[in-house]
Amino acid sequence: MIDKREILEAASSFSLLPNVVEKDYVLGWILGGIYAHEELAETWVFKGGTCLKKCYFETYRFSEDLDFTLRNEVHIDEEFLRTVFEEVAAWVTDQSGLNIPADQLEFDIYDNPRGHPNCQGKIAYRGPVSPTSGVGRKSSST
Repeated sequence: MIDKREILEAASSFSLLPNVVEKDYVLGWILGGIYAHEELAETWVFKGGTCLKKCYFETYRFSEDLDFTLRNEVHIDEEFLRTVFEEVAAWVTDQSGLNIPADQLEFDIYDNPRGHPNCQGKIAYRGPVSPTSGVGRKSSST
C-alpha cells in the first residue's frame, strides 16, 4: 500500500488536500478490481469525469466517484452487487493492502426519471491518511 508520506508529497506537488489524493488512489484500485473481475470486465462501461481523468488527463481533476453504464440490467441488483463488490474488495486488499470493509458496502437502487434502473453505491475504505472514509460509485443501465 502507498504510505502516508507518498500521499502527502503528491498532495503538496498538486496543491491538493491529502484526502483528495488518497481517494484518487483508492478509486484507481477499485477500478482495477472491477476490471479484474471476470463478470464485470466485459459488461461495465466506464464513463464520466473520472474516466476522462484516468484515461486521458492525468492531473485534469480528482474525482469523488466512478460512473458506469451496465450492459446487463441484471447487474443492478443489491444481492449481486454486494457479492461482486465483496470479491472486488478482497482483490483490492490482496493487491494493494487497502482495507475495504465488506460490511460497509451500501447500494441504493432506484428508477431514473425515464424509468430505467439506476444504482448508487458507497464503498468505505481505510487508508494511510483517512482511517475511515468512502468513495462513491454510480451505475446505470442502457
